[in-house]
Amino acid sequence: MNKKFIKLLFAVMVLCAGNARAEIDAAKAETFVKDVTTEGIEKIINADVSQAEKDQRFAELFNRALDLDFIGQFVLGRNWRVATPQQRKDFITVYRQLNISTWSKRFDEFKGKDFIFKGSSPSTSKGQVFVNSVVPMDQGEPAKVLWRVREKNGQYKIVDIVIENVSLAITARNEYTAFIKNNPGGIDALIANLKSKI
Repeated sequence: MNKKFIKLLFAVMVLCAGNARAEIDAAKAETFVKDVTTEGIEKIINADVSQAEKDQRFAELFNRALDLDFIGQFVLGRNWRVATPQQRKDFITVYRQLNISTWSKRFDEFKGKDFIFKGSSPSTSKGQVFVNSVVPMDQGEPAKVLWRVREKNGQYKIVDIVIENVSLAITARNEYTAFIKNNPGGIDALIANLKSKI
């Protein structure tokens, strides 16, 4: 083998190793989501503590389990590129607060329910995977809940939840894009609108 061939072979091996590292470990992603739901059910929904304590625990879990910076950038869509650094910071802050406030109140809807996990499905986005689960309902078929999980620097974070084929992130992006398009105040008006909902 000549030196050129050896160099080429080495370059291919390095590239393949890099691609392998870029793939997400689906089993670890599923374990991560299982741990999040278990903690939510045991330490929040079923815990015999005050609502204020539940809200605090939920905020801690929400901030730890979800990549809200990543989600916030996604839901702002193409408007993220034209937003000023201050607008980006303000939007992420209010988006985080709104989601914690909204979902903390709705979390008790899962009382008495269990998530049954059904493995994972590949995602077209690099470093991401869908963790599949269903939630048995009091009536009718179990509800399908997909968790889009992203891995970065060895850490796993939820970046979207798809309930019965409805993506929470895409729904928010469509809503915010339409709001900005139809409002002269643009991004600042959106931020003010979200603040009013908290």
